[in-house]
Amino acid sequence: MERVTIRPAGPEDIPAIVAMLADDPLGATRESPEDLAPYRRAYDRLRSDPHQFLVVADREGEVVGTLQLTIVPGLSRKGSTRSIIEGVRVHRSERGRGLGARLVEWAVEESRRQDCHLVQLTSDAARPDAHRFYERLGFTGSHVGFKMQLGPA
Repeated sequence: MERVTIRPAGPEDIPAIVAMLADDPLGATRESPEDLAPYRRAYDRLRSDPHQFLVVADREGEVVGTLQLTIVPGLSRKGSTRSIIEGVRVHRSERGRGLGARLVEWAVEESRRQDCHLVQLTSDAARPDAHRFYERLGFTGSHVGFKMQLGPA
């Protein structure tokens, strides 16, 4: 694992990130690796927002993992800032070797550097293995989440 570097994602990383997002039964139904234009637009929005951290795990020039960390200032909890971890993915060749934990640990440490008082994440109800993974890292299932689709995804 020592040869893996966690670094900010660049535009050249978009194809690898999208491929990882699409590489499971849920992602395969909602991602479109054959059309990268919407991902490039989203990347430009992320890059221009100082509260967004899109990172990749890089092993000798190959992208083998990714996640997005969002910093959210707020008034609740006595004006606490929180962070949200999303889009955690590890290339199938790297799964089970500790890279996912390392990415999440990076996000927790960055959250501390950003003076966050709470780190949260969501995981699709259809991902029980992911739930166990996050619990092993110290997260607790504490809320029920809701979504409202506003347009095509």
